[in-house]
Amino acid sequence: MLRSLCRLCLTAMLVCPVLRAESRPNIVIILADDLGIGDVSCYRLGADVQTPYIDRIAADGLRFTTMRANATVCSPTRAALMTGRDADTVGVPGLIRTHAENTWGYLDPTVPTLANLLGEAGYATALVGKWNLGLEEERAPNARGFDFFHGFLDDMMDSYTTHLRFGQNYMRRNLEVIEPEGHATDLFTDWACDYIVSRQGREQPFFLYLPYNAPHFPIEPPEVYLQRVVARQPDLDEKRALNVAMVEHLDASVGRVMEALEWTGQDKNTLVFFTSDNGGALNHAQNNDPWRDGKQSHYDGGLRVPFAARWPAVIAAGTQSCYAGQTFDIFATAVELAGARAPAQMDAVSLLPILRGQPDAMPPGERDLYFVRRDGGVRNGGKSYEALIRGNWKLMQNDPYSPLELYNLRDDPFEQNNVIQQEREVARVLQAALRARIQRGGAVPWNPPATAH
Repeated sequence: MLRSLCRLCLTAMLVCPVLRAESRPNIVIILADDLGIGDVSCYRLGADVQTPYIDRIAADGLRFTTMRANATVCSPTRAALMTGRDADTVGVPGLIRTHAENTWGYLDPTVPTLANLLGEAGYATALVGKWNLGLEEERAPNARGFDFFHGFLDDMMDSYTTHLRFGQNYMRRNLEVIEPEGHATDLFTDWACDYIVSRQGREQPFFLYLPYNAPHFPIEPPEVYLQRVVARQPDLDEKRALNVAMVEHLDASVGRVMEALEWTGQDKNTLVFFTSDNGGALNHAQNNDPWRDGKQSHYDGGLRVPFAARWPAVIAAGTQSCYAGQTFDIFATAVELAGARAPAQMDAVSLLPILRGQPDAMPPGERDLYFVRRDGGVRNGGKSYEALIRGNWKLMQNDPYSPLELYNLRDDPFEQNNVIQQEREVARVLQAALRARIQRGGAVPWNPPATAH
């Protein structure tokens, strides 16, 4: 049984009046950090990890089987999700980190975010959790359209219990520096539940963006979750047991958030998306089975992510879609649902026809999926590497100095047979398309002005 919701009073258990069918839904986006598709039990038969609450989102709604993140690491996917555009076209081809010399992105301050657009459309907007798109006040969530922010500004925590990064405190409540006690996953869950309770009975719809740090390393599950895993699977490798416990703690937290929506009577007309920002990190025993490789890689283990949507008022339970899209399609879907102003530029595609059980109403024709990552270090040297999927073909690099590779995903879904020498004409066409995307992204600065460092 889920533990009681933090500070949930008895009045919160009263069911709100039934919302009119035509009312706009609340929108909740739950984004995990480095959660491999093989670490969600509804995506992997016989999995050593149990995620009943994430699985329930899929079972009660729609499970996508062919969705990919916009990037192989955190910041670019988050920038794409917040803007509906390819990450390099808004200035974030790489990670935004604590120190300027190791930062490879600067979110264009002129581009409206999803929070900006939904706020204009009459939504209350809140972010609880990890931001990772800028540390300074003018780049923080409250300056980018969120009415309320309760969470962590930076890329990762040195510890889930100290909440520091390089000894600095990046925990905030709006602009206030705070020093909360407890495991970060529990804190974000408490704060999200508090926000949901605070919206009970209000006519104004809300948008809650809930990006967790978990299960990003350091892998620090609460001891009770680790002991539960060890008791259930005593032969499990220690590193793997730690990650399984980390994921199961996250899953229980997702369950608490869903429970808050149900207990406050808001779940029927709330659209919940659950996904991850990229694949899992193999060096931390995370699982992306059956796909090749993991985080930082353009093989599908770094890109394929769990992706589920629940909206009881509209989505039929137990449905499934093989539509091949990307994380930022959530942006286009939310903008359309809210009746918000469509941005002048948008690369994302609305999933609303699929949610409504009308997949044939999706835009016709072949859609290119583009991926980019820029980083420093010896392996990348400040350069970028890219990938492009068109139909069954995938052209890619995994670092800037390696030759391009080409895969036929229909015949070789696990990317074992590089056919670039045999399919030179296909490679030539995809290279031209990839060059155009690189050129487009290259027009946008990814370094902040010197005064912003």
